[in-house]
Amino acid sequence: MVPAEPVLIAIEVVYCPRPGVTDSVQIQLPAPATLAQALHASGVLQRHALHVAEVQTGVWCRVRSLDFTLRHLDRVEIYRVLTVDPKEARRLRYRRHRDASPAATAPPQPPPLPSSPSNTA
Repeated sequence: MVPAEPVLIAIEVVYCPRPGVTDSVQIQLPAPATLAQALHASGVLQRHALHVAEVQTGVWCRVRSLDFTLRHLDRVEIYRVLTVDPKEARRLRYRRHRDASPAATAPPQPPPLPSSPSNTA
C-alpha cells in the first residue's frame, strides 16, 4: 500500500505596517497547521522585525491564539497597535474639515429680500 501524500492547505498571511501599505503572502502548509506555523513559514515577522510573542493575531477578523488550527483558505492577520483612539481621530478629522471649509471662515450671509411691487396710485 502506498502512503498518502500530506494534504496541503492554502493560507494567506497579511500585515499592514502602516496605513495604505499591505504585506500579503500566500503559503501552503501540510494539514493540520497552526497559526504560529503559518507566521513562521510566511516570513512576515522577520521582514518587519516583529516578535511572535509581542503581536496580536487573528483569522478572518477574529482574534485567535497561536495554537489555533487553520483550515484551507484561512486568512491570518497580524494586528498592529493603534496609535490614536478611533474616536479621537474622527474628532480631529472633523475639526480639520470644519476649519478648512470656506463657510467656516466667511460670515453668514442673510437671505435676499423678496422684491415687492410698488403701489403707486
